[in-house]
Amino acid sequence: MTAEQTTKSSVIELDNLTVRLGGREILRGLTGSLSGRTIGLLGPNGAGKSTMINTLLGFYPITGGTGRILGLDIRTQQRDIRRQIGYMPENDSFIGHMSAVTQVRYMAELSGLPPEAALERAHEALYYVGLGEARYRKLNGYSLGMKQMAKLAQAVVHGPKLVILDEPTNGLDPSARQRMLRLIKEMRDSGKMHIVLCSHLLRDVEETCEEVVILKQGKIVHISNLEEERRMNKRFLELETYGVQNGFVDAAEKLGCECAALDGGRVKMILGDGIEVRDIYQLASDRNLQLRRVSHRRDTLEDIFLKAMRGEDS
Repeated sequence: MTAEQTTKSSVIELDNLTVRLGGREILRGLTGSLSGRTIGLLGPNGAGKSTMINTLLGFYPITGGTGRILGLDIRTQQRDIRRQIGYMPENDSFIGHMSAVTQVRYMAELSGLPPEAALERAHEALYYVGLGEARYRKLNGYSLGMKQMAKLAQAVVHGPKLVILDEPTNGLDPSARQRMLRLIKEMRDSGKMHIVLCSHLLRDVEETCEEVVILKQGKIVHISNLEEERRMNKRFLELETYGVQNGFVDAAEKLGCECAALDGGRVKMILGDGIEVRDIYQLASDRNLQLRRVSHRRDTLEDIFLKAMRGEDS
């Protein structure tokens, strides 16, 4: 499958996916299709994010329903799936006395690369994340930021089509966090892989992701294409006018806008296709109507998340 074909099809498809652990239903009938180049996975503690990741990776048994990753069935094609996935866990999972290059080479071999190719790719991956000069040092002597970069290196060393990053900026100082986010954007923009980013930091998800799925109490409560929402936000205006409107709202509707006139001279407006803000200024000017304020509505990811937590999304 080419990068272009992968982009157009679903990366993850869930069909009533249900998981019970310890007699409790943790994932409750997850259904949805995710196709973004970068997908943010959000939810409060206990929402089921880690369980969803572990289930997709084949670590937890499925109670009901099913799912597909890159077109492969998570029930029956787990070995094929693992060859195409890279995973950066939240918690450290190193053999501490190993050097970084030995550890990353080892993970590359477990992913199916022959030893010689695995060693070459390990060097490349460590240079890519900025650990080239420290690649022969033992991992138990690494700082927190270096350990996070080493985990990223082992996740991408075998050239996966999908990388799952679990809290990649957790505990990083501001400069290390920016370096991590820059690498995630580079991976996204390369077009060679899809990324699932699980994070409790909404800003990180908003900065890097094209699509977001929000979990609450084991259910999907919201799926958004952030790029589409950003485009829609640019078409939604809030106006504050002063003076007699002289048919301004009617004229805007005839132009192709959807309008709602409110008290105090305020108007909410969705611009029609092909209509720009300058056309609204011209309408107001033709009627000698003063526009005191014109602003775009912009729902931030925080707004979307809070609405989902309040149950305003189905």
